[in-house]
Amino acid sequence: MTRRPLLALLCTLGLAPKVSSAQAPAPQIEPLRLADAEWKKRLSADAYAVLRQEGTERAGTSPLDHEKRKGTFRCAGCELALFSSDTKFDSGTGWPSFFTSLPGAVVTKTDFKLIVPRTEYHCARCEGHQGHVFDDGPKPTGKRYCNNGVALKFVPA
Repeated sequence: MTRRPLLALLCTLGLAPKVSSAQAPAPQIEPLRLADAEWKKRLSADAYAVLRQEGTERAGTSPLDHEKRKGTFRCAGCELALFSSDTKFDSGTGWPSFFTSLPGAVVTKTDFKLIVPRTEYHCARCEGHQGHVFDDGPKPTGKRYCNNGVALKFVPA
């Protein structure tokens, strides 16, 4: 078997990592890449652990899970707008959840950290880890973007 069919088979089975845009078409976003020392200066220890080391905050610890005002949820690393408050819903998981992201704001990849493949998403600008997207959300998308609150900054309208 040649390499191309093998990779296609592995992707079909969910066994090969893949990177894709969460929505299309995406606006052009200028990447923000900083040295690790600069990220450590810029972020709190908890935000650094999630955004730069792909950690997960404890469920129920983020006040953003209960945020109900109109506004925009932005990446805590670079302030790129990721979600509108109009797409937020109470998933009962203990993390802020959204049924869609803003166009081009996040990129996804397959995560095998728990052996079972999951779809992980990152900020399209700074590549900061935000959370995972699942297929158990509400209409109209059926998606649940389960986000670490410490990876977000809320800006009221």
